[in-house]
Amino acid sequence: MSDHNNVHLIDHPLVQHKLSLMRRKDASTNSFRRLLNEMAMLMTYEVTRDMPMQDIEVETPLEITTCKVIDGKKLVFVSILRAGNGILDGMLSVVPGARVGHIGLYRDPKTLTAVEYYFKMPKEMHERDVIVVDPMLATGNSAIAAVDRLKECRPKSIKFVCLLTCPEGIAALHTAHPDVPIYTAAIDRELNSHGYILPGLGDAGDRIFGTQ
Repeated sequence: MSDHNNVHLIDHPLVQHKLSLMRRKDASTNSFRRLLNEMAMLMTYEVTRDMPMQDIEVETPLEITTCKVIDGKKLVFVSILRAGNGILDGMLSVVPGARVGHIGLYRDPKTLTAVEYYFKMPKEMHERDVIVVDPMLATGNSAIAAVDRLKECRPKSIKFVCLLTCPEGIAALHTAHPDVPIYTAAIDRELNSHGYILPGLGDAGDRIFGTQ
């Protein structure tokens, strides 16, 4: 994994291989969804690398020893609806004890700004580390709106995870929230005039749910 200015590029060969297959326009809804699930699992390993651990006593078949475990309940995966849900399942298969929050945002087609329609988080957010998930960090408007809202809950930390981003999206999120690290599998070339990432992979939500 290579780091640059609070952007963590997850360049593991398995992640890059699966992303390449997802980009193909003839990838079926079924294969796109399966690849996204696998990628989310793999990316979770990198994103949770610095998770706090605690000691517990374990009795092995031979003796009692001290071992380290995570407290999965202290982690909250926050999905930006609806496309974020495609990443959520893979992450929960790796950290099944994690709590889940949802933020519903839609992009106003005229202004491209994010409008909130749903917000539901676990209790005691001040004790929890938050990982926000959305397949694309494009204009950055949805990500900024989501992090703005989450900061009102005062969680211990916030990370942002996406499959793809572009220089414009990184710049926008970093300007608004320089303290939030971005984890991504690729930094693509640019945004087009409609707010889509190029070369990108199209509309992630449509491809996950087969609504094109």
